[in-house]
Amino acid sequence: MTKTFKILAALLTYPTTEIQEVVSDFLPLLKDEGLLSASSIKQLKPLITEYRELDLLDLQERYVLLFDRTRSLSLHLFEHVHGESRDRGQAMVDLKSMYEAKGLEINSIEMPDFLPLFLEYLSILPCEEALELLQDPAHVIAAVGERLGKRDSSYAAVMGALGQLTGPADAKVLAALRKEPDDNPDDLEALDEIWEAEQVTFGPGSPEDGCPKVSDMIANLQAEIPAKLSTMADGAKSDGGANNG
Repeated sequence: MTKTFKILAALLTYPTTEIQEVVSDFLPLLKDEGLLSASSIKQLKPLITEYRELDLLDLQERYVLLFDRTRSLSLHLFEHVHGESRDRGQAMVDLKSMYEAKGLEINSIEMPDFLPLFLEYLSILPCEEALELLQDPAHVIAAVGERLGKRDSSYAAVMGALGQLTGPADAKVLAALRKEPDDNPDDLEALDEIWEAEQVTFGPGSPEDGCPKVSDMIANLQAEIPAKLSTMADGAKSDGGANNG
């Protein structure tokens, strides 16, 4: 299981008290796993600091404004490629089948192409296979990352970290995405028109079900972090004893 994907998924999920409780341990775990470069990890520090210092309601309001109210920043991958076409629906079904084949069930209102869910799926795959699959949405990750960067958003660092893992995006596809309009979240009337669409259901569940996979993800991290930190501490003590001897 790759913790890096789980941590990046958590950082792209709607902020909760559960995430705030464990966020301080994310950077040590990322460094320990070694999948991200030191530069990518360092760039995540401002977002981690905001999680620790800002009020939860402020974090949640910002998240909604960025990712729910701004279509050009949507974390639903296929929306940037297929829009609301029928092709998106079939792509959703195919992706959901991939999840279920690995025992990952989606019992939430989120669609299968929600980036944190995709990263949760990647976390349970062999690392080499996960990195290969992550290359598929590299152009979307790059485009959203650029738009977040223009807004001086600390979330741009998460996309930057993912971009490090995907490698360069296809130049032609990325150029096409760059031509798409970048929404203004303050124009509420225009946004309401954009987001008016019939709700699509891809499996059992209702809005009351919440998002259990994210809850499971955070619970797993909470269970893993103390053990990991304890192991790191024991190693440090052992090294210290050897150096003193």
